[in-house]
Amino acid sequence: LSKFGHEVIIGSRTKSKALSTACSINSKLKNKVVIGLQNEDAASEGSIVILTVPFSEHRKMLLLISGYLTGKILIDATVPLNLSRVSVVSIPNEGSAAMQAQTLLGEDTKVVSAFQNVAAELLQSETNIDCDVLVTGNDIQSCEEVVKLINEIGMRGIHAGPLENASVAESLTSSLIYINKKYKIKHAGIRITGIDSSELIRK
Repeated sequence: LSKFGHEVIIGSRTKSKALSTACSINSKLKNKVVIGLQNEDAASEGSIVILTVPFSEHRKMLLLISGYLTGKILIDATVPLNLSRVSVVSIPNEGSAAMQAQTLLGEDTKVVSAFQNVAAELLQSETNIDCDVLVTGNDIQSCEEVVKLINEIGMRGIHAGPLENASVAESLTSSLIYINKKYKIKHAGIRITGIDSSELIRK
């Protein structure tokens, strides 16, 4: 996001860690588009909030920042992995991490699920990412905003239906991890065939 000129606020439990991460990114970019704040302040200041935490911290973090998300889009990138069996699908009681988020936050926050099927290492690299991103959510306009953002940063966002479908993208992560191990690769991703970029813009 920062590489493509978006102003980014990094949130962390401690402001010093957030500032350190922000300084490191700014140094690489030779720019000052990233700032660091504590999680609550970052959620308060952000117009679109992206949640990237382990599933074990998911509920706790949502409860911590819930008061700052009213009227905003929350992009939930969480995957409910079982850390002892990461290559086997694990589904929470709500059906997906994104559904858990929407249940906890209520309808005043527009939860959109995205980025689970892109390797975290790629997202943090300078590499061009050859991967489609499945986007699910119950609010069409919010999904369109997220798709546009994904397209701006060099990937293809594909609207894949309502938030109930988030379980598909979240579950894909375990399969991609298995594929990485099986074929001794690092960054397995997905491509949706039969649709080109011009179609995505019209729809």
